[in-house]
Amino acid sequence: MVLEPVVCPDCGSNDIVRHGRSSAGKPRYKCRNQDCQRSTLIRSYTYRGYLPEVKQQIVERTLNGSGICDTARVLNISPTTVIESLKKRSSSQSSQ
Repeated sequence: MVLEPVVCPDCGSNDIVRHGRSSAGKPRYKCRNQDCQRSTLIRSYTYRGYLPEVKQQIVERTLNGSGICDTARVLNISPTTVIESLKKRSSSQSSQ
C-alpha cells in the first residue's frame, strides 16, 4: 500500500485529516493548522470553477474591468459561479 501525503495548498502544512466525502464521492480533507484559513479541501475537483487558481483569476479579471459573462466565457465556467465567487469574496473581506 502506498500512502500519498496531502499538503494544504494555503499554508503548506501536512497536518491534514480526512473529513468525509464530497457529493461526487471524492475524499474531503481538513487542515488542522490553527492559522490556516482554509476549512476543507479536495485533491482533485470535478468542476473547474472550484479551483483556487480559477477563483483568483475571477478576482483579477474583475479588478481589471472584465464583465461577468466575459470572465465566465474566458475561464470556461458558469456565470453563476463567477457571481457566487465574487459574493463570497466580498462577504469574507467585509467580516475581517
